[in-house]
Amino acid sequence: MIDWKSLDAERPVLIAGPTASGKSALALEIASRSGGCIVNADALQVFANWRVLTARPSTAEEAAAPHALYGHVPGDRAYSVGHWLREVVPRLASGSRPILVGGTGLYFTALTEGLAVIPEVPPEVRAEADALPLAALLAALDEPQKARIDCANRARVQRAFEVQAATGKPLWRWQEDTPPPLLPLSSAQPFLVDAPKDWLTPRIARRFELMIEAGALEEARANLSGWSPALPSAKAIGAPELIAHLRGEIPLADATERAKISTRQYAKRQRSWFRSRMKDWQIVPGAAL
Repeated sequence: MIDWKSLDAERPVLIAGPTASGKSALALEIASRSGGCIVNADALQVFANWRVLTARPSTAEEAAAPHALYGHVPGDRAYSVGHWLREVVPRLASGSRPILVGGTGLYFTALTEGLAVIPEVPPEVRAEADALPLAALLAALDEPQKARIDCANRARVQRAFEVQAATGKPLWRWQEDTPPPLLPLSSAQPFLVDAPKDWLTPRIARRFELMIEAGALEEARANLSGWSPALPSAKAIGAPELIAHLRGEIPLADATERAKISTRQYAKRQRSWFRSRMKDWQIVPGAAL
């Protein structure tokens, strides 16, 4: 549990945790106890076209405490960790203690460890990489790069290939030139919500059912006419399944079950990231929230 007496009302608070773990409620409790602005650190909750499905704070919760960087990006606009860092800068200097909360581990590590400034990859380079098999992408990388990434993860391998092809410089060299972090971990109060699988799984199931009751299907219907899996916001967990149902491809019960499975898989990836990259964060048992 959090020692409320020792919580510094001036230093920024960081709250990370997998989806459905209760981290947003914790952020709101901290804000109500000692003030501050709750700042989104979730890559899916930035999009304007998915409120219910991404579990953004409700209007009542937004009225209870100041919130920032939620639902402010059009669903067809690309949004990266670099965009997020630039928008966080004024929040760190606003005079109102920021309470950064979310499930995107990369946002937190970029904030507290620094982010390499890598030029944008031209569309033609990305198209070339899309057309190549994994073996060809790997063959183009040097040994130091292959030693630093999961060579079975196509997304990571392709990213390394694209950066090298576009800049003539390996990704690992760009990363070695990373500038100082905007907010060193030692200058913040970092909390990681511990959410064991057996505890989290029923919460995920119940939350998705509540999303359906709260209008997630209607929200999907509003996105149906312009739907494309290529849209940046199409990564919202459960969106492809609900769209498939609305197109008559699967029953709602199947869409719901598949969405729950996708959410569990997403939470598993989040927990893996947190275990490997957030070992110095204070653990808060989710069951105690």
